[in-house]
Amino acid sequence: MKTAFITGITGQDGSYLAELLLQKNYKVYGLKRRTSTPNFENIQHLKDDIEFISGDLTDASSLVTAIRHSKPDEVYNLAAQSFVGESWSQPILTGEITALGVTNLLEAVRREKPDVHFYQASSSEMFGKVIETPQKETTPFYPRSPYGAAKVYGHWITVNYRESYDMFACSGILFNHESPRRGIEFVTRKITDGVAKIKLGLEKELRLGNLEAKRDWGFAGDYVEAMWLMLQQEHPEDFVIATGETHTVKEFVDIAFKHVGLDWKEFVVQDPKFMRPAEVDLLLGDPSKAKKRLGWKQKVDFEQLVKMMVESDLEKYIRERKG
Repeated sequence: MKTAFITGITGQDGSYLAELLLQKNYKVYGLKRRTSTPNFENIQHLKDDIEFISGDLTDASSLVTAIRHSKPDEVYNLAAQSFVGESWSQPILTGEITALGVTNLLEAVRREKPDVHFYQASSSEMFGKVIETPQKETTPFYPRSPYGAAKVYGHWITVNYRESYDMFACSGILFNHESPRRGIEFVTRKITDGVAKIKLGLEKELRLGNLEAKRDWGFAGDYVEAMWLMLQQEHPEDFVIATGETHTVKEFVDIAFKHVGLDWKEFVVQDPKFMRPAEVDLLLGDPSKAKKRLGWKQKVDFEQLVKMMVESDLEKYIRERKG
């Protein structure tokens, strides 16, 4: 039986990855930060199958203990201060967790179990002000937020450990991937949650920022499979994981409202408050290397994804209403 250790296990990606690995009969360990109100919403249905270890990416000694205890075959570093908007108001914290936290974990692995297959969650936000379109593994980085800059550090330190210590360490440069488990602060979930509330008469409007921003959106459940596939290869390599299609926020909004029989123009208000100091206008990934080398492909398309998220939020509020 293989053993995996996942940081960020209670997040969207961590929960889908834990599900996938449990289906593959892995023993799964998850890093759990001490918080006054632990949030297990995404993994409630898996909680009894996962062994949690207390620790924090900013506390190197806790990571050494965690690796020593779990003796993993695979380590997936999915934990981060992962909200781009928040990284502007908390740039130092973002750097400590999203950048230096990666070094702490790599160092713990190097000391305790150097034969581990290590996965680092890199991000399309590293491309930022894009130098070329579509973006692929060789596209230069030009981050446009403290989050993007921190992710670039995490990415390059992973490359450095791979090359300096001959470790099996690789990064998945994942483009936007969403699901019903996405945090409410992300624009996609904010939209589908808002649509559900408006449809059920709980809200009258939805306030959004830049409707013209373009993103390459896929389904998180598909993307965690790519993470797993990367660690099953003979040699560690970095891969862009994306759909290869781009859609505007406006398109997302349009499909979501249409799904419940409403016209978005009657409910959406553009609010300057939600504009970023430095906007990333167009992110579009080229997943051809992942398709060729890993045999990976997306199963859920853009429209299916939007509708799945709207349905999930509708069901949630209908359940709550019934009590």
